[in-house]
Amino acid sequence: MKGLIVGLANDQSLAWGCVQALKAQGAELAITWQNDKARPHVEPLAKAVGAEIVLPLDVRDPVQMAEVFEVIRQSWGQLDFLLHSIAYAPKDDLHGRVTDTSVEGFTIAMDVSCHSLIRLARQAEPLMTGGGSVLTMSFYGSEKVVPGYNLMGPVKAALESSMRYLAAELGPKAIRVNALSTGPVKTRAASGLSHFDVLMEKAADAAPLHQLVTIEQVGEAAAFLLSDKARFITGQTIYVDSGYNILG
Repeated sequence: MKGLIVGLANDQSLAWGCVQALKAQGAELAITWQNDKARPHVEPLAKAVGAEIVLPLDVRDPVQMAEVFEVIRQSWGQLDFLLHSIAYAPKDDLHGRVTDTSVEGFTIAMDVSCHSLIRLARQAEPLMTGGGSVLTMSFYGSEKVVPGYNLMGPVKAALESSMRYLAAELGPKAIRVNALSTGPVKTRAASGLSHFDVLMEKAADAAPLHQLVTIEQVGEAAAFLLSDKARFITGQTIYVDSGYNILG
């Protein structure tokens, strides 16, 4: 299997758990880093797993995105899977009420966190000639109001809806598209959410399994969904959250 990982930021990110699990399955990986700030954290990880392709990719830069897929085309000639593990909202909009969200903040959050999946899937489609799998990362706040999750709630709801439409449109080409909805995980990105420590404590106490998931457990689920073992699963939001979502 040959796959592209978009969203690896550091060794605490969900994408790192996925990278490790995919590597353990023998996958060949292409890994991107967002910017010069992220590069020193990502390149050593990419080297550690023997990634064949390591390139910059700001998903808001169409030139960089085209270059990534052109390198993949020239190097591999195909793509079996794509992992989309990115989300962003400007701090002021993320920490404020949805009611007070600025047009600019909402647009940026939707573009980076949601429409980037559509752009990546469009670029990946011609390379998935024998079928393939696309996976994005979501969270329970997409369907229920989670205090402190704020703007990312509507954004993740749009992401999950986009995933379903992509699954319907790409299904005839045997390309599957799914979302993995994780419980709260203490990543560097998640720490930017207000009340996140309270959310983690509540989830650990209330979830049927009474424990938080780890990036390794998220990675194991992602590796399954991206593999041929899940070849009849598409258009689904799969929960890896110790059962927290069933509590309503």
